Amino acid sequence: MAESRARIGVIGGSGLYQMEGLADVHEVRVDTPYGPPSDAIVVGTLEGERVAFLPRHGRGHRLMPGEVPSRANIYALKSLGVERIISVSAVGSLREEFRPLDLVVPDQLIDRTRGRASTFFGDGIVAHISFGDPFCPELRTLLHKAASQTGAKVHPSGACIVMEGPAFSTRAESRMYQSWGADIIGMTALPEAKLAREAEICYATLACVTDYDCWRQSEAPVDVAMIVENLRRNVATAQDALRRLVPAIPAHRKCPCATALAGAIITAPDRISQAARERLSLIAGKYLY
Repeated sequence: MAESRARIGVIGGSGLYQMEGLADVHEVRVDTPYGPPSDAIVVGTLEGERVAFLPRHGRGHRLMPGEVPSRANIYALKSLGVERIISVSAVGSLREEFRPLDLVVPDQLIDRTRGRASTFFGDGIVAHISFGDPFCPELRTLLHKAASQTGAKVHPSGACIVMEGPAFSTRAESRMYQSWGADIIGMTALPEAKLAREAEICYATLACVTDYDCWRQSEAPVDVAMIVENLRRNVATAQDALRRLVPAIPAHRKCPCATALAGAIITAPDRISQAARERLSLIAGKYLY
């Protein structure tokens, strides 16, 4: 159905469970080979564009970071025609200059997750995507410009370390991550970014700084109450940034994300089972038939 189609997707993180300003709203429930997504997807019109919104943790925040069905989420958005995903997430700061209530448009990721399904492939078919630059450069540029127009302090780049959670870091871990060159820390950008790349969807994150993690000795250890208050203020800014971003996204993509799987599938065609072809038809069909 046309009302269920959208080329832009938004995945809302902690605190962002619904999109303001959507008109002509249509709720969609999608079945995927990887189970149901986090929640029903809400498709509506924002600034003249159809947008598909999915709350990452489910409405009411029911899913821990490690429980988020990322494969189902990305697959479901792809099935609705989504070509670009903007992820909104809460992060802690590992640098003095990245202050609470600042926004960051990260350009790099460090993976410290454990046991999360991070690929659509396997079970008889192997693909190796390029992931040196894990975020779409075109979408990052547009997102930074839109976020800067909100009046918030916006950092145009940064390395985000993604930890398993759900507990926050120890002070020793926090200082170790600083020594690795990480600027911010979160729990959800991976495996989302990897899966979006495999699905040939552009992906960028608007990271909302809520706290100084726990490395800063003058700060009390991170707790939920501290984060929730800053989340409330950050969400309003994120909504404003999204309203500015959506109409600025061009209809056609010029970035390499759209052909990320070209040459990535290494399995000999005659060794790929029919079951694998069917399972991956949405993700990689044009390379399998």
